[in-house]
Amino acid sequence: MRILGIDPGYGRMGWGVIEGNKNGWKLVSSGCLETKASTPFLKRLQELRNCLQHVIKTYKPDRAGVEQLFFAKNAKTAMDVGQARGVILVTLFDAGLPITEATPMQVKQSVVGYGKADKLQIQHMVALQLGLKNKKMQDDMADALAIALTVGFISR
Repeated sequence: MRILGIDPGYGRMGWGVIEGNKNGWKLVSSGCLETKASTPFLKRLQELRNCLQHVIKTYKPDRAGVEQLFFAKNAKTAMDVGQARGVILVTLFDAGLPITEATPMQVKQSVVGYGKADKLQIQHMVALQLGLKNKKMQDDMADALAIALTVGFISR
């Protein structure tokens, strides 16, 4: 099974593709798309969609996972991330991918075993689960891989 995990955002969207089965998972590819703050918002959403379409076409995942919004201190930021998340969900749906949504707490519980794990604990466990030698990675990319692993654990 090949799974695409997405950590949604409009300034930076983390993505990660893993492959495996009940015996374990390996990293296929991962990255972050960063859009410029000076770019008009609709253009930024379009960039997210185009990047995601390219990732889907290139890596051909069987299913996808997207982190649910948990909270935001700034209402405008929450609305903008919500719009980016909507573009992400529609793009995945249009590609025919089954979509699993998980809260940050569910992802942490699934990957680390503790729902209040910090970023370093998530990175460490993602690296351990995927057999990566370099345990340091960009937060959004680590979160996307954690989401993909969560979908893999649920789908077993």
